[in-house]
Amino acid sequence: MKGEHHESVRFGRAFGAGIAVAAVLLVACRAPEAAPIRDSPAATSIAPVPDWSGVDRVSLPASAEMAIPALIPPGRAAIRVPILMYHYIRVNPVASDTLGFNLSVTPQNFRDQMDWLTANGYHPVDFNDLRAYFSGKGYLPSRPVVLTFDDGYADLYTDAYPILQAHHFKAVAYLVAGFLGSTHNVSRTQVQEMDAHGIEIAAHTVTHPDLTKLATARMQWEITQSKQDLEQLTGHPILDFCYPAGQFNPNIEQALADAGFSTATTEQVGTLHSMQDRYAWTRVRVSGGENLTAFAGSLGIEEPPLAAGSAAALAITNPLLALQDQTTNLQAPRSLSIDSGS
Repeated sequence: MKGEHHESVRFGRAFGAGIAVAAVLLVACRAPEAAPIRDSPAATSIAPVPDWSGVDRVSLPASAEMAIPALIPPGRAAIRVPILMYHYIRVNPVASDTLGFNLSVTPQNFRDQMDWLTANGYHPVDFNDLRAYFSGKGYLPSRPVVLTFDDGYADLYTDAYPILQAHHFKAVAYLVAGFLGSTHNVSRTQVQEMDAHGIEIAAHTVTHPDLTKLATARMQWEITQSKQDLEQLTGHPILDFCYPAGQFNPNIEQALADAGFSTATTEQVGTLHSMQDRYAWTRVRVSGGENLTAFAGSLGIEEPPLAAGSAAALAITNPLLALQDQTTNLQAPRSLSIDSGS
């Protein structure tokens, strides 16, 4: 009876631990719930790696493994993550304005695109998540995608933001600090609200100039001042930057590093990223009038994840988890066990 009691207790503790891991991983892939600013907690990045210190072995029966989602494990030097580039979310007001049309995705088309991402298993992340991944502090969900919005137009708040909230999606807003509060741009209060609810605030200079055409001192001021202005507004570090019109050179990259920025995006096309090219990350432009077939095709090759429900998907949550005698354990009717040495 005493042995059976100890076995029952071990099983109960282990089963609870397995369910807890599954819950953490599933919740981690979602952005904060949509809610008014006074009622909703601040947005957070993908959940940190759970602490499994002291656990020597975890083996899961098939039914428990099915709760573990597909993940991209840490340790890959380069990964494929499409960084989508949006400007306006609006109906272009001037039919003859070809440039305006190309930069304008209608609210309905944007909603359809977000629906498509949801239906096809894509998970929006932000640059904090990519930073954690490349530093070895976190994993990524399968089919990660970054949604970026350039310039901070008013429709970012009035049209894009509600749709993102309805889908529980994270996004990144590249804001021109000197334009905040102007007629066609988001207000400072709106920026603070979005910052608290899943929208990462990032810098896009103070006045949106071509940085390659400026004197060094002015170029450095556009970079450092935009960072300082947005940090004062949000109350936290601003680490990510976007080059106006995609124009940059090695001197500008160095100025970003000196100012304390961690990444910068361009208008060059691509989806493969690493920390070695973090000041020249490529993006995928989403154009006005683009149909869903073209949208889907622009996302490129998927970064291969570990299979959903696999033992390896659980093991990557901590290097201390070693799947020992996996085949034997899975054959046992009551194979969920934790051996702590006590």
